[in-house]
Amino acid sequence: MAKQPASPETRSVRLLKVGEQVRHILSELLMRQEVHDDVLTAHSVSVTEVRMSPDLRHATAYIKPLLGANEEAVLKALRTNTAFFQKEVAQRLRLKYAAKVKFLADESFDVASHIDALLSDPRVARDIDQD
Repeated sequence: MAKQPASPETRSVRLLKVGEQVRHILSELLMRQEVHDDVLTAHSVSVTEVRMSPDLRHATAYIKPLLGANEEAVLKALRTNTAFFQKEVAQRLRLKYAAKVKFLADESFDVASHIDALLSDPRVARDIDQD
């Protein structure tokens, strides 16, 4: 039997709590500009979600720069400074293993705006109004 993909409902509470703690640490580091990088200093970056692997050794952080500006440059700067983020997360969480942090762009806002555009289409609105 195939293993079901992990959804927020099936992940354990511990994974969710640790992911949220990592998100807060990364957000705080970016907000206080503790990373000495010109690109990160020039942009406001939101850490929207952090997903932990079941063994807590890998963290995937989803980020979105303010207004989506220069997303690729921000991702490159974050990936360049990954060692700093990993060290800070390890020191502040004090887990048995230090999590390897991976940064990805958060596409959920793009998907939401696409769905909103589809729902506001007059043909779709006509079908919804009939119900």
